[in-house]
Amino acid sequence: MNRKIFITLFSLVFSCFCIDNTIAQTTLSVKTDAQQIIVGDQLRYFITATVDTTKAQLRWVNLPDTFNTLELVDKGKIDTSRNGSIITLKQKLLITGFDSGSFLIPRFSFLSVSKTGTVDSLFTDSFRLLVNTVPVDTTKPFKAIKGVAEVETSWMDNLPLIIALLIGIALIVWIALYFAKNKKLKQQKREVAREETFHERTLRLLNELDAKQLWQQDKPKDYYTELSEIVRQYIEIRFQTNAMELTTDELLRKAKKHREMAAFSKSLRPLLEAADLAKFAKANPLPEEHIEALELARNFVQVSKPKEQPVIHNTTPVQTRKK
Repeated sequence: MNRKIFITLFSLVFSCFCIDNTIAQTTLSVKTDAQQIIVGDQLRYFITATVDTTKAQLRWVNLPDTFNTLELVDKGKIDTSRNGSIITLKQKLLITGFDSGSFLIPRFSFLSVSKTGTVDSLFTDSFRLLVNTVPVDTTKPFKAIKGVAEVETSWMDNLPLIIALLIGIALIVWIALYFAKNKKLKQQKREVAREETFHERTLRLLNELDAKQLWQQDKPKDYYTELSEIVRQYIEIRFQTNAMELTTDELLRKAKKHREMAAFSKSLRPLLEAADLAKFAKANPLPEEHIEALELARNFVQVSKPKEQPVIHNTTPVQTRKK
């Protein structure tokens, strides 16, 4: 009888655990590499989430820098892998503590948004972390501080320093001779600014935006603000129409009526609406959505490239406004 009760209770507990971490085809799990550390040492904390993108989307948690006197030393980037419609997201955290004792790593809340618009909360498991002080054997007496001991030295002890000094002198002489030999040639050279078309400059700005890795640094608003303004600047010069001061709806309506821009209005809509959600609705898109937005911008610039383009010097600064 007792065995049956135990099996029933275990099944109930296991069922509760699964429900708490699986919602709308979204699973969430965490693990650590230790249960106790020494003061100042670091604990690795791993978060793994699996999402069926045909049924739901996962909004990643905004992690605090400190919790329960523990400190978050580093937040690794969110790695993404795909298997069909299943996306696996992983992130590694480094956690440390500078006070000894037992501390709780709390549950973190994630949001799962189903295709029907239902929003559910998923929680990670909480962990108890024991932070120990450096062990000291108090039964042994204190040792006296020793004085400075004289050590005999020879020139061989300074051999690495001598070799480094000779290499440095030889390098300085070689540099001096090289510049003296090429001084006349360098004086005759003049820097000529490379000319680029506006289409090339726009693609360069998009590549520079990608290299900044803003969304990887949890700055999606800055990422979409700069992306939107690069595209709008391109529209103003390419189609000779105002775009910077118009809302997304106004710009799309104008594009439909524009003789040249009408053919590209459908490709503009998902890009501009995604930017508005990130800038004004404070949405936090998935990593693949950030990449897709940049590819939409590149594709729009490529397909709308005119046959004749204005030439612009790359020394001309291009600035985007801050919203």
